[in-house]
Amino acid sequence: MTNPLVNFISWLESLLLNFGLAPGFVNFLLTLLGVLALISFLLVLDIALVWVERKVVARFQDRLGPNRLGPFGIIQPIADVLKLLIKENITPVTADKFLFTIAPLLVIGAVLLIWAVIPLAPNIMGADVSVSVLYVVAVGSIGTLGIIIAGWASNNKYSVLGAFRTVAQMIAYEVPMVIVLMIPVLITGSMGLQDIVNQQGVWFIVIAPIAAIILLISGIAEIGRTPFDLLEAESEIVAGFHIEYTGMKFGLFYAGELLHALTIGALFSTMFLGGWRGPGAEQYPFLGVIYLFLKAFIIYYVIMWIKYTLPRVRIDHMLNFNWKFLTPLALIVLIVTAFTVKFVQSATFGVQIAALLGINIIMAWMILIGFRKYAHIKRERFEEDRPIAQA
Repeated sequence: MTNPLVNFISWLESLLLNFGLAPGFVNFLLTLLGVLALISFLLVLDIALVWVERKVVARFQDRLGPNRLGPFGIIQPIADVLKLLIKENITPVTADKFLFTIAPLLVIGAVLLIWAVIPLAPNIMGADVSVSVLYVVAVGSIGTLGIIIAGWASNNKYSVLGAFRTVAQMIAYEVPMVIVLMIPVLITGSMGLQDIVNQQGVWFIVIAPIAAIILLISGIAEIGRTPFDLLEAESEIVAGFHIEYTGMKFGLFYAGELLHALTIGALFSTMFLGGWRGPGAEQYPFLGVIYLFLKAFIIYYVIMWIKYTLPRVRIDHMLNFNWKFLTPLALIVLIVTAFTVKFVQSATFGVQIAALLGINIIMAWMILIGFRKYAHIKRERFEEDRPIAQA
């Protein structure tokens, strides 16, 4: 099947070469064009996510959401962007002006850089890096650095406090995320995201559901969404690290959060839902793009569902949950998966799937038993501490 995208690139390459440009320079121009096209698509999609987010939260809260500008209010996000563009950008006199300005760019830039290695289709991706998983982990840390810089450069006590919470939360939850990202690597024997997608004849969420759940929870915590929205916590620290930001600088933080949620959905889909794989995706590459974004939007909807349903947790409870439960569980799952993969590596494909699924079922059963015992102990302590009613 002829690929229209490949045909267009070949035609453009021939056109540039006929102008007498050097082959190396032509390759650079085509790469730059591809980067700009992907970034433009993601930023336009980010604007659409504003409408999606407001419509979904309106339905959760029994409201209508945007419904005036355009059919179903679809022009409202454009008005929001124009409003942010024309609003005054205020920089505090005592702020570090360079770091204050560059922090929002680091946050949204880190999210965009992750898309460079996510395979959109069998032959559509930014870069086929053999260590894509490590690249994702490294680039993701840039966003954390950007938020810390934003809080510190603002020279505001509330923003510094928000930055401290960033250190406590985002870095903490990156630990179990990195651990469970190694599980698809163990199963496939490769750190390349394209290789991981190609070997998902059976989605990894079927044979490693616990790792998938840990990745989803860690991803929600990393982007700072409810119930892990301690980074902003408007009712406590007046919007946290970006309290001093106005206009489009604040808009970049907001856009980065929305796009990061979709990026987590795309990464989750790539690692555990088969990525671009689907009926006809290999014959028609654009179907692969549709499959990937459809799966990513499903995960994005789950993230919104959790955000607009659950209340915020206390920061000590959140950190206890990570260090005392989630991180040890991720380590146990990694070790058990490694031994299982090694033990059944010479077996048939069906036996390998059954072994990994069986181990996950056993671990899930043990986790439920542990939760029941923990709840029983807490209930007994509550009954002992409760004062006896006077007759």
